Amino acid sequence: MDLVFRIATPQDLPALTRLEQQCFTTDRLSPRSFQWMVSRAHARLIVAEQSGQLLGYALVLFHRGTSLARLYSIAIALEARGLGLGKRLLERIEACAREHDCAYLRLEVRADNPTAIALYERNGYRRFAVRHDYYQDHADALRLEKRILQHRETGSVHVPYYQQTTDSTCGPACLLMAMGALQPARPLERREELQIWREATTVFMTSGHGGCSPQGLALAAWRRGFGVRLQVNTHGPLFLAGVRDAHKKDVMRLVHEEFCAELDRSEVLQVLGGPLDLPALLQGGGQPLVLISSYRLTRSKAPHWVMITDCDEEFVYLHDPDVDHSQHRQPLDCQHLPVNHGEFAKMCRFGSGKLQAAVVLYAPQDKPRTL
Repeated sequence: MDLVFRIATPQDLPALTRLEQQCFTTDRLSPRSFQWMVSRAHARLIVAEQSGQLLGYALVLFHRGTSLARLYSIAIALEARGLGLGKRLLERIEACAREHDCAYLRLEVRADNPTAIALYERNGYRRFAVRHDYYQDHADALRLEKRILQHRETGSVHVPYYQQTTDSTCGPACLLMAMGALQPARPLERREELQIWREATTVFMTSGHGGCSPQGLALAAWRRGFGVRLQVNTHGPLFLAGVRDAHKKDVMRLVHEEFCAELDRSEVLQVLGGPLDLPALLQGGGQPLVLISSYRLTRSKAPHWVMITDCDEEFVYLHDPDVDHSQHRQPLDCQHLPVNHGEFAKMCRFGSGKLQAAVVLYAPQDKPRTL
């Protein structure tokens, strides 16, 4: 009789508990924990059975508001090992995670369990960290991760990736990416990253170097010969509420007023509006830089620029120029990040005033369309 894979029910609790006792000597899930996972947790517990006998299970936990899932536990009965059941359970767990709009699946595995490590690495999981003294017997855990939702590039334009080199140059880094997408031969250099920052900053941080305003970035792109659409949902200098120093506020106002005066003399298309029509902008050849609140990425309430690379019915894909928001991240992990549309809509409203801002670049021979 073929194996049957299904969602666990409360009737499976005795068999799950027996399997747990057979497979693990420490860090076991208790009957009460299984009860919680089956009936109340934001999780999916899949069991494999044959002729009414439970031969294995896999448990995945979901985190609301993120694109991450965690493989919490997987167990295979002794008599079912070596038959490929672990791989089949992994495939079903990954499918469940994708159904929950998860882009990454993470897990912990004992560092002294080469069989389990080999299973995961054969199936595309990579090591990205070690947790010392993780288990009850003080054994270390390897942390592994797999990107289970790959970017489906629907557009014809390749957007290169550039990592910002300072805390304040997310905007210039995104502008370099947009210009590189429209001019593939254009080098992405730190010299220009810093020059753009000098042109576009309004010094709106409360301390240290300041960040770049949408007006400043729009002008920097226009000066370099690109078609530019600037869309902001409010008038006036931005981020004044976060600055206490009156002198600094005066500087910000003066810089903003000069930006606005130069914008009025430029060919930048200025639009007063809120949400972006990303599919139309991308189909029209635009390369959008969008201001977001970094809170949903780092839990720090700071404005942050990201580069939109694509969108489809499920996700907005973005390049995040900041690789430092997780000590385990690499540049590859910050490219074409899928964010579901609902989460993105929340992300791109900054502060109590729900600020929305975007700078959209077009090839020099094109003009931005009024949308």
